[in-house]
Amino acid sequence: MKTQKLTFHCDPSHGWLEVPRADAIALGIADKISRFSHIGGHSLYLEEDCDASLYLDAAKAAGYTLNITERYTDTDSFIRNFDQYSNKVPA
Repeated sequence: MKTQKLTFHCDPSHGWLEVPRADAIALGIADKISRFSHIGGHSLYLEEDCDASLYLDAAKAAGYTLNITERYTDTDSFIRNFDQYSNKVPA
């Protein structure tokens, strides 16, 4: 069983779950993530409407224990400056 500490980032109009890129690959969901998510360094920022739940469901099915911290900002999130996710991004 793996314990994962994650952060949910939220700005006035949207939210993203920050997850390790390696986890998305290991869980077999990297090719299912939409272009509405973002990538920055070793992290994926999964949009809240579909991609975050895709990760959460896969992680729970794999036996992960998830601890999620929420971070809010009153202005546009830094995440909006990252590249949009593409499942063609090399692992």
